[in-house]
Amino acid sequence: MVSGELYFSADPELIAARRRCTGLLERLNGTSRADGATRRMLLEALLGHVGANVEIVGPFFCDYGDQITLEDGVYMNFNATLLDVAPILVKRGAMFGPGVQLLTATHTLDAETRRRGLELGKPITIGEDVWLGGGVIVCPGVTIGDRTVVGAGSVVTKDLPADVVAVGNPARVVKSL
Repeated sequence: MVSGELYFSADPELIAARRRCTGLLERLNGTSRADGATRRMLLEALLGHVGANVEIVGPFFCDYGDQITLEDGVYMNFNATLLDVAPILVKRGAMFGPGVQLLTATHTLDAETRRRGLELGKPITIGEDVWLGGGVIVCPGVTIGDRTVVGAGSVVTKDLPADVVAVGNPARVVKSL
């Protein structure tokens, strides 16, 4: 799964990993923002890596958690959804508006393969000091360069370079920074 090969989503080991994740998410999402120590402990148990000064405003959602790396100073507003069947790297100082979705999960175009429950994942990388506006969707396999700003509601289907503003569906570069 993590290597980008077809995998069977109903594999018992994957089901157990998703159940573990769901339990930690239920605890995290039920913990007050004022209880920073407990939230930090739960994030460290849930995610692959949590840097210093990371803030996630709940609710927060993911599939497995352990494929997610959040570097120092990452901020995620309400309703962040990170489907982490492949690695997700969010670099230092990145900021997410409400309702941002990072979707590594994908499927083949072949209907028979999909019917058999086989899926794919492609990694996502969000660069340093990136700002994703509210409702941004980042598709499988995308890398967003450092300091780039993506406007609210945009759908990022292809890599974006550093130091640009991109908007729309699909997101297009409209300005250099």
